[in-house]
Amino acid sequence: MSVTPPSSGLWTSGVHHLPVRVYYEDTDFTGVVYYANYLKFLERGRTDSLRSAGVAHSELLDADPALGFAVRKVTAEYLIPARIDDALVVETQVTEARGARLHFSQRILRGEDVLLTAEIEAACIDMQGRPKRLPRGVVSAIEAVRAV
Repeated sequence: MSVTPPSSGLWTSGVHHLPVRVYYEDTDFTGVVYYANYLKFLERGRTDSLRSAGVAHSELLDADPALGFAVRKVTAEYLIPARIDDALVVETQVTEARGARLHFSQRILRGEDVLLTAEIEAACIDMQGRPKRLPRGVVSAIEAVRAV
């Protein structure tokens, strides 16, 4: 029996699209997605967009110095609630990669309906929490998918 690996989504016109299913654990007692769980969906979108662009968090952690990303700022607008069993798409676009910062514009959709919009700023940091310039390979990988 062959098992299909989970999808990391795909890039189209500079936007990454990641399918996400709403599970029982994502909801409150009414079957509506708990507001903080949208942040998890957004994180999956950012992580898989970078991974499918060729930027693996595990490789950054193995680098010398070890690097990671820390979310510095989130602005989110909740428009329509998602519900249990909904099939959603997390759209992620890198709007800027400069210095130690990555800026993302994200949306969560159910079909044509936009459920949430968000702007995220993440900082590249070392293991002591100090900001570090984005590695050249990260910037190149992002530039390549932004042009797709």
